[in-house]
Amino acid sequence: MRTYVLRRLLVAIPSLLIASFIVFTLPRLIPGDVVQLMLEEKAYGKDLDELRAKLGLDRPLHVQYVAWLGAVGRGHLGESLWTRQAVVTELSRRFPVTLTLGTMAIAVAILIGVPVGVVAAVRPDGTLDFFARSAAILGLSIPGFVKAIIIILLPAIWWGWTPMIRFVEFSKDPATHVLQFVLPAVILGIASAAAIMRLTRGMLLEVLRQDYVRTAWAKGLRERVVVLKHALKNALIPVVTVLGLQVAQIAGGAVIIETIFSLPGMGQLLVESIIQRDYPVIHGINLLVVTLIVATNLAVDLLYAVMDPRIRY
Repeated sequence: MRTYVLRRLLVAIPSLLIASFIVFTLPRLIPGDVVQLMLEEKAYGKDLDELRAKLGLDRPLHVQYVAWLGAVGRGHLGESLWTRQAVVTELSRRFPVTLTLGTMAIAVAILIGVPVGVVAAVRPDGTLDFFARSAAILGLSIPGFVKAIIIILLPAIWWGWTPMIRFVEFSKDPATHVLQFVLPAVILGIASAAAIMRLTRGMLLEVLRQDYVRTAWAKGLRERVVVLKHALKNALIPVVTVLGLQVAQIAGGAVIIETIFSLPGMGQLLVESIIQRDYPVIHGINLLVVTLIVATNLAVDLLYAVMDPRIRY
């Protein structure tokens, strides 16, 4: 097991380095000049050169990348080009909002996808299975931002009701603070729930046909014991792997959902930073998300090895 863990860690290190290079270079390809934006496109010549040199944007790209990577290694993500505040400070304020939204979305995906997938597999080709598969296809087909817009507009048109889009701090009203994440988390988790449901159903159907499951049936065990104790554990191994991939999908969807529901998380900050071409903030957010995804996949690989000892060898 120790060798397996070390191998996975060694694979994660170059993944982070490659991701850091992509994170650093891609924002520079966005059209527009941050210096022009900061000077409201009214300055020229010497003013532009002085500000660009002051911000460190006059150096070659590879030199900037090496300097930034060294600062990241020391735990410093730079300062915002506009506010001159440390990126770490801004992320520490925004990250809990995104973490709460993402955690609740993953919980929604698991609580809906796994039980519905189990019921659909136990009663295949039945009425519930038909509706479950249809709902899964619908959940995968409609983008999250479309579902969010529909949920905001239709109730407002039909009943004059709109969901709360004013952020409430936890210290002011804990109950309202938690409730304001429920609807965005459900919208964000529906697509993941649909994918998990389909995979759970397919894998459980395959496991239920195995010889050891038929032996359990022949021994006269109850259906609940056979499905939950003997079959579900092995069927969930691929589901756990896919669940790690859903973290990336939820992180990407949070950018739009936070903007629509006015949640002051990293997604909303990323949109604002892209508009302003605030490169250090963009780099910091993307690097944090990439690190979280790599760490989640590493944890999934380790959990995979615990659930199936054959993986260790």
